[in-house]
Amino acid sequence: MKKESKTQEKVTSAKKVKTTDAQETITLLQAIGRIVEGARDSKLSDNFMRQYKREIRLIADAYGITPRQAVLFCITLECGPYSVYFNELARFLDMNNVASLSFGADINDMIKRRILRYRDKDKDAFSVRDTVVNGLRENQAIIAPTVIVEDCDTLFEIMDTWFSRWSDNEPNIDEVVEDLLRLFKDNKEIGFAQKILDLKLNKSEMVVLTYFCHLLVNDNDNRITFSQMEWIFERRTSFKRFTREMGQGTHPLMVQEFIENICEDGQANSNCFCLTEKAKRELLAELHLETSEIKMHNLLEAQHIEPKEMFYPKAMRQQIDELNSFLDDKQFLEIQRRLINSGLRTGFACLFYGAPGTGKTETVYQLARVTGRSIMVVDVPQIKSKWVGESEKNIKALFDRYRMLVKRCELAPILLFNEADAIFGVRKNGAESAVDKMENTIQNIILQEMENLQGIMIATTNLAGNLDGAFERRFLYKVRFEKPDATVRRCIWQEMIPDLSDLEAQTLADGFDLSGGQIENIARKNTINHILHGDSSDRLAILKKYCCDETIETRSSRPRMGYQ
Repeated sequence: MKKESKTQEKVTSAKKVKTTDAQETITLLQAIGRIVEGARDSKLSDNFMRQYKREIRLIADAYGITPRQAVLFCITLECGPYSVYFNELARFLDMNNVASLSFGADINDMIKRRILRYRDKDKDAFSVRDTVVNGLRENQAIIAPTVIVEDCDTLFEIMDTWFSRWSDNEPNIDEVVEDLLRLFKDNKEIGFAQKILDLKLNKSEMVVLTYFCHLLVNDNDNRITFSQMEWIFERRTSFKRFTREMGQGTHPLMVQEFIENICEDGQANSNCFCLTEKAKRELLAELHLETSEIKMHNLLEAQHIEPKEMFYPKAMRQQIDELNSFLDDKQFLEIQRRLINSGLRTGFACLFYGAPGTGKTETVYQLARVTGRSIMVVDVPQIKSKWVGESEKNIKALFDRYRMLVKRCELAPILLFNEADAIFGVRKNGAESAVDKMENTIQNIILQEMENLQGIMIATTNLAGNLDGAFERRFLYKVRFEKPDATVRRCIWQEMIPDLSDLEAQTLADGFDLSGGQIENIARKNTINHILHGDSSDRLAILKKYCCDETIETRSSRPRMGYQ
């Protein structure tokens, strides 16, 4: 059950008001009835005001208004309550139309107190608010108060109550808009409220977008049909125009990429809609909703990266040290400043390529740890959605998210594409299939984003030959990761299994051409074996067997697959 906020209780509670004297107790409705009967043709005379003083005072005290306003309120209920003109009040009181001009200040005051509301922008007609009318049905004086909330969660609790009532009772759309605008204006410090106001949407657009957000947040419903939105439109013609624009994708909320079609079986469903990732990101960031954008990457902070000693051949060590120096904050900012002054692009893109297990990904982690930078690790399979059109949106959302992180973070994070060949492949000429077209579109988007990159992007691949030439040209640094030589392998063996003797480490290093990743696998097996069986009298023989198992492909008669 959802916890109800204190603010929500203020909105939904009702204060029952009545008065007593030595003779009788009268209710609000009885008092209103008597005032209406006595006011007809009374010209608001002093005699009328004295005769119904007790009833008038009851209404005035209940709603916090003046006696004269209490009478006009009762007459508005009788003549309306949903559309009343100033001259109708004058006719009811048997006064001329000129005299009705004096009612303006009283009506304005009751509108400010949220008892009445104007019906149109010309302020010719007004009505009693639904909240007040509904309260009177239960003989209660309810005025919608100014609602001030502490956070976005509470704001949506309030809207949950309101939208539940509105969708059930077919409200006046102008009153819905007025309530929402007042709620947002009174709570501008809440990001969602301020962003909705900043969009400057028309009435129906604001209600539709807010309703979509409410359904997602409060009902976990992000699959909205036309039938759920029909109550928002008072006229059938307006609803038909809305459905036509939504179905064609020309509605402003779709053009601005806040709402989009649901995709089913690879096709867009023109009758079913949802909030876009952009809407969730820009409007609902305070609520920390889990979105598909979040699933597309993981943000790994530098302080959570475990330190690990890395071993490289001499030439490669020089390249890694240079990168480490380049990514140092002071150096990086100075380099960017000079590039800007020279009219050159400031983004830094680097490619790590080479055989599996040679430390490409771990090197990125250690660079980030040493330089204090977070890593935005891209989940490539999540980006390549099976839905037509989704992959392109995903990659755009990914780079939008990265740009926001660069602006927000003190140190620009590293954008890491692991196994980048899966998404940076060679573009297909004359692509005809939907999949080929999607692949080309994704690659074109990435190429453009690399041109405009403001931060740091590192891609790793085992299959450098599969990369499109246009990608290669956009990588400022290209670092080839090779299998370690015997000297480096010996260091890795002793790092992974510290109690190896120099002779044992050298024997394994000379006897088996393994990568660092393969040596790490063997070290793990050795640890497991020790836990299960204890110390072995011939550990070296066991390690050699593990090395043979790790290089099983060399004993296979089948040709090797993939890049060689």
